[in-house]
Amino acid sequence: MYALIYDQHQLDHPQKRVFSVHKSRTTAEKALEKRMKTLDRRVWECHTRIVWVSRKVGAGDLLGPGDYDTWRPGEEIPHGELNSDSD
Repeated sequence: MYALIYDQHQLDHPQKRVFSVHKSRTTAEKALEKRMKTLDRRVWECHTRIVWVSRKVGAGDLLGPGDYDTWRPGEEIPHGELNSDSD
Protein backbone atom coordinates (compact mmCIF):
# COMPACT_ATOMS: atom_id res chain seq x y z
CA MET A 1 0.00 0.00 0.00
CA TYR A 2 1.06 3.59 -0.53
CA ALA A 3 1.27 6.06 2.33
CA LEU A 4 1.79 9.78 2.69
CA ILE A 5 4.35 10.41 5.42
CA TYR A 6 5.63 13.52 7.17
CA ASP A 7 9.35 13.72 6.37
CA GLN A 8 11.61 16.61 7.28
CA HIS A 9 14.75 14.58 6.44
CA GLN A 10 16.12 14.92 9.97
CA LEU A 11 18.50 12.08 10.82
CA ASP A 12 17.84 12.48 14.55
CA HIS A 13 14.10 11.79 13.94
CA PRO A 14 14.00 8.51 11.98
CA GLN A 15 10.34 7.78 12.78
CA LYS A 16 7.90 9.15 10.19
CA ARG A 17 4.19 9.70 10.91
CA VAL A 18 1.67 8.38 8.36
CA PHE A 19 -0.88 10.96 7.16
CA SER A 20 -2.95 8.68 4.95
CA VAL A 21 -2.93 5.27 3.26
CA HIS A 22 -3.87 4.53 -0.37
CA LYS A 23 -4.27 1.47 -2.60
CA SER A 24 -2.63 3.11 -5.63
CA ARG A 25 0.06 5.69 -6.33
CA THR A 26 -2.53 7.67 -8.31
CA THR A 27 -4.79 8.18 -5.28
CA ALA A 28 -1.75 8.94 -3.12
CA GLU A 29 -0.67 11.61 -5.62
CA LYS A 30 -4.17 13.14 -5.54
CA ALA A 31 -4.04 13.22 -1.73
CA LEU A 32 -0.63 14.91 -1.86
CA GLU A 33 -1.95 17.50 -4.33
CA LYS A 34 -4.91 18.17 -2.02
CA ARG A 35 -2.55 18.61 0.95
CA MET A 36 -0.39 21.03 -1.05
CA LYS A 37 -3.46 23.03 -2.01
CA THR A 38 -4.78 23.08 1.58
CA LEU A 39 -1.42 24.26 2.96
CA ASP A 40 -0.88 26.58 -0.05
CA ARG A 41 2.68 25.23 -0.37
CA ARG A 42 4.84 23.43 -2.89
CA VAL A 43 5.65 19.76 -2.41
CA TRP A 44 9.07 20.36 -0.81
CA GLU A 45 7.53 22.89 1.59
CA CYS A 46 4.91 20.37 2.80
CA HIS A 47 7.53 17.91 4.14
CA THR A 48 5.29 15.15 2.82
CA ARG A 49 6.14 12.32 0.47
CA ILE A 50 4.64 9.16 -0.97
CA VAL A 51 6.18 5.83 0.05
CA TRP A 52 5.45 2.13 -0.46
CA VAL A 53 4.72 0.08 2.67
CA SER A 54 4.47 -3.70 2.42
CA ARG A 55 2.69 -4.18 5.77
CA LYS A 56 -0.68 -2.88 6.96
CA VAL A 57 -0.51 0.63 8.43
CA GLY A 58 -3.00 3.35 9.21
CA ALA A 59 -3.09 7.11 9.58
CA GLY A 60 -1.22 8.16 12.71
CA ASP A 61 1.10 5.13 12.74
CA LEU A 62 4.86 5.62 12.84
CA LEU A 63 7.22 4.11 10.29
CA GLY A 64 10.92 3.62 10.90
CA PRO A 65 13.89 2.99 8.63
CA GLY A 66 13.33 -0.19 6.63
CA ASP A 67 9.52 -0.03 6.99
CA TYR A 68 9.02 1.78 3.68
CA ASP A 69 10.56 2.35 0.27
CA THR A 70 10.15 5.08 -2.33
CA TRP A 71 8.91 2.64 -5.00
CA ARG A 72 6.84 -0.55 -4.87
CA PRO A 73 8.82 -3.63 -6.00
CA GLY A 74 8.32 -4.03 -9.74
CA GLU A 75 6.82 -0.55 -10.15
CA GLU A 76 7.95 1.34 -13.24
CA ILE A 77 10.11 4.23 -12.09
CA PRO A 78 9.83 7.42 -14.20
CA HIS A 79 12.98 8.18 -16.19
CA GLY A 80 13.46 11.51 -14.41
CA GLU A 81 13.64 9.72 -11.05
CA LEU A 82 16.40 7.35 -12.19
CA ASN A 83 18.97 10.03 -13.08
CA SER A 84 20.18 12.97 -11.03
CA ASP A 85 19.64 16.54 -12.25
CA SER A 86 23.37 17.27 -12.20
CA ASP A 87 26.40 15.61 -13.79
